[in-house]
Amino acid sequence: MKEITSQPQIELVFDPSNNTTQSQSQSQSQSHCDPPVAKKCSLSFSLTPILTKFHAGYFRISLSLCSQALLWKILGEPPHNAHALRQLFSFLPSIAFALLWSIALSTLAFLSLIYILRCLFHSEMVKAEFLHHVGVNYLFAPWISWLLLLQSSPFITPKSVYYIVLWWVFVVPILVLDVKIYGQWFTKGKRFVSVAANPTSQISVIGNLVAARAASKMGWRECAIIMFSLAMAHYLVLFVTLYQRLAGSNSLPAMLRPVFFLFIAAPSMASLAWVSISGTFDNAAKMLFFLSLFLFLSLVSRPNLFRKSMKKYSLVWWAYSFPLTVLALASADYAEEVKGGMAHVLMLGLSALSVLVSLALMVFSATNTNMLVLDTLPVSTTNRSSDSQQSDSVPIL
Repeated sequence: MKEITSQPQIELVFDPSNNTTQSQSQSQSQSHCDPPVAKKCSLSFSLTPILTKFHAGYFRISLSLCSQALLWKILGEPPHNAHALRQLFSFLPSIAFALLWSIALSTLAFLSLIYILRCLFHSEMVKAEFLHHVGVNYLFAPWISWLLLLQSSPFITPKSVYYIVLWWVFVVPILVLDVKIYGQWFTKGKRFVSVAANPTSQISVIGNLVAARAASKMGWRECAIIMFSLAMAHYLVLFVTLYQRLAGSNSLPAMLRPVFFLFIAAPSMASLAWVSISGTFDNAAKMLFFLSLFLFLSLVSRPNLFRKSMKKYSLVWWAYSFPLTVLALASADYAEEVKGGMAHVLMLGLSALSVLVSLALMVFSATNTNMLVLDTLPVSTTNRSSDSQQSDSVPIL
């Protein structure tokens, strides 16, 4: 890769000319004829190593945190005449939800800022990520995160103007990506679904379903049905393609196998979206929820499938949290409709599992920050010079 001349840098300049009395006494001992010498030490570090290794897969973190915020909001506001187990969540302190929502907002804003800088200074890497059969799917992740954060916001109501404007801001990029990706599936494009399909392709479906749920909260039932039908039409194609284990299903490395949990997220989010559209947890929503439960049991009963990916901490571990949280959200709606003891026990177990997995991932990430950043910031104590930087391939997930 050619050397990039325009690199974002931060420079700290320290001028010790007026530092201490000792240096002043030394300067007074010098000859008055000598001109004063200003000694400056510049410390500069480049953001380029981070921007070159950053990719859209980092938004797995924001997906997890934003979905957790939505889960805590829903569980913290139990309906009237709820089951006794559901009323336990009413004792959750409101400050905990506010803190979680603030953490999710700051994390998502930070990741978005880094990716914007990556787009500005390393657009060729963003283009390579878009052309990658796995990386392109995570371009939906930031918009999904913002939509989840919008639905869990304690300040913006669905009927407000801000909610409507932000919904359009976050949904338009999803529609643009839909036209580009789905359009190539049934036309003579570069991506054939039988070759490009992989478990991460379900993120595009999830993006449409999250948008449908947000639209139904505003009362825009027609828009919600449009987004839901677009998602389900392509979900059926994806599910059949991946279920038959065609060429695309074998193109995923062993270290990325945690993304198989996205099989759980798609039908769970479809169940949530349909409940918002229909207004009740009807048979269609129940079938989608039971499908997600079956897929969840199928995955957890095969731990050997994820053994290689669990040997060393990786960013891919965050792929476990978001699907579990969405499944917990669907179980909460199911328990509210059924009002049975077993349904609420299931909701309690899935919610606790989701929270524990998210907390564990936070702890692992906090104790393995070097694995997240992938490289420390190089600090130079010399003047700015065009040192040749090591070329790195675009990190895809």
